[in-house]
Amino acid sequence: MSLTPAELRSYLSRLAAGQIHIATMIWGPPGVGKSSVVAQVAAEHDLDFRDVRLSQLAPTDLRGLPVAEAGVSRWYPPEFLPQEGAGILFLDEVNMAPPTMQGMAQQLILDRRVGSYELPPGWLVWAAGNRKEDRASVFDMPAPLANRFLHLNVRPDFDSWRLYALGRGLHEQVIAFLTFRPELLHRLDTAEPAWPSPRSWEMASELHAAGLDPAPAIGEAAGAEFAAFVRLYQQLPDLDRVLRGESQGLRLPGEPSVTYAAVVGLAARAQSADEAYRAFSWLGEQAGAEWLQLYIATLVGKFQATGQLAELAGLLGRDPALESLIEGTLALGEAR
Repeated sequence: MSLTPAELRSYLSRLAAGQIHIATMIWGPPGVGKSSVVAQVAAEHDLDFRDVRLSQLAPTDLRGLPVAEAGVSRWYPPEFLPQEGAGILFLDEVNMAPPTMQGMAQQLILDRRVGSYELPPGWLVWAAGNRKEDRASVFDMPAPLANRFLHLNVRPDFDSWRLYALGRGLHEQVIAFLTFRPELLHRLDTAEPAWPSPRSWEMASELHAAGLDPAPAIGEAAGAEFAAFVRLYQQLPDLDRVLRGESQGLRLPGEPSVTYAAVVGLAARAQSADEAYRAFSWLGEQAGAEWLQLYIATLVGKFQATGQLAELAGLLGRDPALESLIEGTLALGEAR
């Protein structure tokens, strides 16, 4: 089953809500957001989250240490294995672990125990790994282990990433650039150490906000394109004036990449229904219907990601065209 990150989150959320104890394996290219989606699902359901990197462990690390008690050797489990409560035990990089380590993990995954340790009933066992076609250093998964897993494949998806990025408050210029060039969200380059991925763009956002070159995170080629896009921001009108309702005399340049920057920038900066409506009114005078649709889609995604749907409701009814666009965008999101 191939899923976007948003679809994966929805699927995993239903597994968590139903406490379905089927070991689940998530496949996907590096940097696509597998572990972050699992962490989000754990937080959503108020579950503990233990992220265990199997590739960094030896078999004895998982089984624990033998301790003599009354002439009998007992195995003391490691501290990262849960003793009580409910949560998600996430075994990351499972197929990067050598066969001996996978064999030790197999008992934990299939039987929910290893040595004398037994996983508490409230815990789910999920795992993740990279695919051979992504040129990752992986080992074949034993057939008996693979056959006990529910297998989910996750693929990069810009709409899912934009929703995540808006909720996380990533730099508006990074979001605007990838709205303009979504094909650069994930472009694996095995010949280079740095390349664009959802994970590396998050690092790039942090670097850019600090005034540092993001190329070491996303690679030279993507870094050069992003730098050229950032220079276009110098052509933007004062977006804060637009949000304050002081847009008299401000004009939107005709260059499409600049329009992308303005539309996404306004949606990212709008903090209230009043500001959002002022930006919509100004864009209605400056740009065509397709730009208004992009603005509303970005705005709705942001308000959903940040829990501001009450603010969004404040926009309904102010303008028939605006109301229609918002309701259409919400309906599309529900259909997906």
